[in-house]
Amino acid sequence: MDSAEGISGATPSEEMNGAGNLMDFLDEPFPDVGTYEDFHTIDWLREKSRDTDRHRKITSKSKESIWELIKSLLDAWSGWVVMLLIGLLSGTLAGVIDLAVDWMTDLKEGVCLSAFWYSHEQCCWTSNETTFDDRDKCPQWQKWAELMTGHSEGAGPYLLNYFLYILWALLFSFLAVSLVRVFAPYACGSGIPEIKTILSGFIIRGYLGKWTLLIKTVTLVLAVSSGLSLGKEGPLVHVACCCGNLFCSLFSKYSKNEGKRREVLSAAAAAGVSVAFGAPIGGVLFSLEEVSYYFPLKTLWRSFFAALVAAFTLRSINPFGNSRLVLFYVEYHTPWYMAELVPFILLGVFGGLWGRLFIRANIAWCRRRKTTLLGKYPVLEVIAVTGITAVLAFPNPYTRRSTSELISELFNDCGALESSQLCDYINNPNMSRPVDDIPDRPAGPGVYTALWQLALALVFKILITIFTFGMKIPSGLFIPSMAVGAIAGRIVGIAVEQMAYHHHDWIIFKSWCRPGADCVTPGLYAMVGAAACLGGVTRMTVSLVVIMFELTGGLEYIVPLMAAAVTSKWVADAFGKEGIYESHIQLNGYPYLDVRDEFTHRTLATDVMRPRRNDPPLAVLTQDTTTVEDVETLIKDTDYNGFPVVVSRESERLIGFVQRRDLTLAIKNARQKQDGVVSSSVVYFTEDAPQMQASNPQPLKLRRILNLSPFTVTDHTPMETVVDIFRKLGLRQCLVTRSGRLLGIITKKDVLRHMAQMMNQDPESIMFN
Repeated sequence: MDSAEGISGATPSEEMNGAGNLMDFLDEPFPDVGTYEDFHTIDWLREKSRDTDRHRKITSKSKESIWELIKSLLDAWSGWVVMLLIGLLSGTLAGVIDLAVDWMTDLKEGVCLSAFWYSHEQCCWTSNETTFDDRDKCPQWQKWAELMTGHSEGAGPYLLNYFLYILWALLFSFLAVSLVRVFAPYACGSGIPEIKTILSGFIIRGYLGKWTLLIKTVTLVLAVSSGLSLGKEGPLVHVACCCGNLFCSLFSKYSKNEGKRREVLSAAAAAGVSVAFGAPIGGVLFSLEEVSYYFPLKTLWRSFFAALVAAFTLRSINPFGNSRLVLFYVEYHTPWYMAELVPFILLGVFGGLWGRLFIRANIAWCRRRKTTLLGKYPVLEVIAVTGITAVLAFPNPYTRRSTSELISELFNDCGALESSQLCDYINNPNMSRPVDDIPDRPAGPGVYTALWQLALALVFKILITIFTFGMKIPSGLFIPSMAVGAIAGRIVGIAVEQMAYHHHDWIIFKSWCRPGADCVTPGLYAMVGAAACLGGVTRMTVSLVVIMFELTGGLEYIVPLMAAAVTSKWVADAFGKEGIYESHIQLNGYPYLDVRDEFTHRTLATDVMRPRRNDPPLAVLTQDTTTVEDVETLIKDTDYNGFPVVVSRESERLIGFVQRRDLTLAIKNARQKQDGVVSSSVVYFTEDAPQMQASNPQPLKLRRILNLSPFTVTDHTPMETVVDIFRKLGLRQCLVTRSGRLLGIITKKDVLRHMAQMMNQDPESIMFN
């Protein structure tokens, strides 16, 4: 047995156990029986059984009176109430985060004189002196150098703005890492690897607590505003799950059942993605495809409802000021052509290669952080990376602005009203066409300047994101990955556009691109590249495509997005099956049994079970000859989390399984409430008390905490079957028998260790680090 693995038996109903009345003080359940300790795995079968018993009891009582009927109706509706509350709170928090990030990001460059709480865009909205050509310039918005010195041009003001940009970035990141370190260490990172592990049944107390929620919300704003290469989308899933956990505590149906709680958390994850991207359907699919371990149909409906409420709440707040829910709304006026599938697929290949490169490099850096002095100085690391990021980002206009703004500009189509450098094309003076159908034109000097700046931004983003993800601050990976893909896609898009313009007589362009037509949309290539890179890093497919078309409103571009997403997954999977979240789960040693892993080795249960050949015998309890002192000594001398109960040590016939925590609580409670229970009292798990002399002390009946139907396999069961059973039933352990005689035990961690060993990995890495 494994000291680190929480071993537990289910607590079946009283009828199933046949508990009698004779000296069974456990007829009334006492507090904490059936709960789990920190860093242990829940027993899904037992949680399911407990919920079935609870539901059966409520249904039978509802026929007794009107009040009981009302209580049963309230119980049935509590799930929908929780979903409503999660949607409202996560939508509100996301709106507040979006508004705060906009303001604080702009604060690094300047301030609004008319109202300091306005961002740059909001400040110039209210100005009556803003012209269309200089829409980003207005008298009310002043850069720091202009405010301090009265000058806005020249080397002096530029250097002063540069210095203050770095200073603000360092201040924001220092505040973020300090708050995380002092108040809520669990608020760092993306949170998705841990949420996947929690949803698979692992307990990490405090990870979804109130402090974590508060600190993660505040530090997420600070971290994103500091200009680091990270996003807020992944952490918003963590924030939404914290909201879900908070509201679970209001309803005993969820607070007392870890299995039911995880159904709520799955729906909360969907609400998190819904508000992160303005993509409610994509959020539901993300929860189903990427994070959830157990996702019944009922959870699908509730996830849909939570995502809907969250999206509606965010839309009501209108943080983007454009009356749209989506972050990067685009409107392209040109369809895509079959020949363009070739560059789309090449972008998919790039996305897959970038995904694999990023995962390997980031995991290597995170492993180095764990094993060297670097990990002991998280504040210095954050300050150093922020300083380097700010120093390198400021000179390039594409890295200076927030990553969301950058992606938005890269996705945009170049209309007649666009003032971006990327839209500096040489116009034909004789052109007389509708505004929304501008033909392909030769690139002007602004486009060529933008191209080399984008190439530098691409290299910078690729390198700096590797070192940023995994630091001790909230950090999402969706937006940086999309930025890398969008930059690469826009560069490819402009290249294809210029080739089509200058070489329209080539055979590849001849059939679909005539002179003077609007053939190629570079913004579409940016969108496809973003999807490819995000898919390469996370290995999402269906949910990714749905999120991308919800995010941009580009419904007719589903096929290019699908082609890029599938290609990037194939290419990345050729080098390794794990996405970034699975890799971080492995790095941290979480006991996560991935349903996508295949086990093809021909080993048997007897090869994996413990005790092994040279190990001490299995620690067991007998059904009617063990004393209270024996049990307490066993608990004291071992750190196993559960014990098989056998008829006798000679026969080793299996009776059931008892959980260590339940056993400890039962004996403690019995000593306090039941007269005559002393160290020499016999503990018995049978229906009737054993025959004893009158002078013997009062025996202690503990049949009710005994699981009479523990999951068993024979010693010759193939491990392939055992692994499948652990995955599909969510077991913590199963007992190994031969003809009813107990031979050993296999825990979830034994399975994980064996799988690691079969893949030539270190089996001892499977532990909570």
